[in-house]
Amino acid sequence: MTNKRIDLHMHTLFSDGELLPSELARRSEVLGHSTIAITDHVDYSNINTITEITEAIEDINANWDINVILGAEITHAPTKSIPALAKKARELGAKIVVVHGETLSEPVISGTNLAAVSCEDVDILAHPGLITKEEVEIAKKNDVALEISARKGHSLGNGHVANLAKEVGCDLVINTDTHSPDDLITFERSIEIALGAGLSKEEALKAAIDNPQKILKRHDLI
Repeated sequence: MTNKRIDLHMHTLFSDGELLPSELARRSEVLGHSTIAITDHVDYSNINTITEITEAIEDINANWDINVILGAEITHAPTKSIPALAKKARELGAKIVVVHGETLSEPVISGTNLAAVSCEDVDILAHPGLITKEEVEIAKKNDVALEISARKGHSLGNGHVANLAKEVGCDLVINTDTHSPDDLITFERSIEIALGAGLSKEEALKAAIDNPQKILKRHDLI
């Protein structure tokens, strides 16, 4: 039986993605996804709009064989604001909270990684670039998973992130950070990306299956 994809970092046209939630879900289902999280970009300018897609998600989940989860990605926010934004996202209904990490392809403010891994309301630090060992240790302590990214540019740090996560024993997850249809990948492709980052086959499968399921179980989502 083919394994099903779990992707906990995706965007729709409610931030800077190209697709409606329904089209993103449909395309994901066809590619073999069991679960996706819609994590549109937020800061204080738009965080109250998280609930705008709740009805669409309920409609999709009631009618199709895919589990769509409401989430949020805190993006380019001041580091001191990240804990409060994460807490507010939860209060507004976000089940998965991602922080936009210090990717090598964007000018994310220094200190974002540390603020994210120190926050109890954060599930995933996305594309954390040249994250430090100390930050990875804090992420492990606080059950914040680090992302292996399939997205061009963000993927430049994958090898570094994988190496430190393996050394420290921190959880990894494989996400696409999907913005357009071309960003979506199959389960098999996600394993290839993990192997390319330096993970073993066993480690890649854990990052693709076990660790995302661990996050979902923590919030009673499966």
